[in-house]
Amino acid sequence: MASILKSLSLIADPTRVRILLLLKEEELSVAELQEVLSLPQSNISAQLAKLKSAELVSDRRSGKNRLYRIEEPAAKDKPAHEHFLALLEAAGGELRDVKKDAEALRVVLRKRAQTAQAYFDALAGKFGRHYIPGRSWKGLGETLLKLLPPLVIADLGAGEGTLSQLLAQRARKVIAVDNSEKMVAYGAELAKKHGFENLEYRLGDIESPPIPPTSVDLVFLSQALHHAQNPEKALKAAHTILKPGGRIVVLDLLKHQFEKARDLYADVWLGFSESELHEFLGKAGFKHIETSVVHHESESPHFQTLLAIAEKENRVFASGR
Repeated sequence: MASILKSLSLIADPTRVRILLLLKEEELSVAELQEVLSLPQSNISAQLAKLKSAELVSDRRSGKNRLYRIEEPAAKDKPAHEHFLALLEAAGGELRDVKKDAEALRVVLRKRAQTAQAYFDALAGKFGRHYIPGRSWKGLGETLLKLLPPLVIADLGAGEGTLSQLLAQRARKVIAVDNSEKMVAYGAELAKKHGFENLEYRLGDIESPPIPPTSVDLVFLSQALHHAQNPEKALKAAHTILKPGGRIVVLDLLKHQFEKARDLYADVWLGFSESELHEFLGKAGFKHIETSVVHHESESPHFQTLLAIAEKENRVFASGR
């Protein structure tokens, strides 16, 4: 982290304060910052360069764009970082534009969601007949062998619910969550047609699923996590809705370099390495984490399917004597 004096000098500039407050809320590209702030791209790029040089901001490549966010501090720097963020918030309170920025940010994030949703709306009713990367019946089969019914199951990012309907054959209840209205409508109609009274479809986002805390035994994220804007947030939300002792199962793509997946399949992340997924699950509070690669596709681009299973700690407190 930058020195305190240097950090304070950097937030003496209103534009940098506005940028940092936005990046505190969401990872953004230069184009998105330009849309929110209504400032020239050259100005924003110059300010980001200063913030990056001061180690207040970091970036990563995502397709053709670079996404910027506030740099995560080392453990020893966290207290100073928290003080800095408090000063940043106080500085923002003096700027009239900050409230307007927050509204503009919501518009930009809504556009992001609509872009991905349009892709999945167009696929409603076609999933069974069209190729989807990482959809491996072998992977699903290996996962199902590890389950102990009857369970209350949340299938997050369920799409039209192919997996949900398989699970509903033996589960006590399945809650299928997807952010596409058309997917939810199509899946609900299929469930009704096939007589699954224990299968309920709900419209919602995997980062904030419409399911009460500590209410399900098992959470499934099947080829959904790489569509999340914030995978760590999605896993923390899954941890929240699980009962103590409940489990999470993640089926996703192993990290790859097939950039076209962003346009072809609306992928936000190009899969995850085993270590990344293990770390995300650990940060979300899960224990007894296991990961393995369960399928290799023979055709180019040779996607591989990554399976992760973990548990929410079941805390048992001994009574005093």
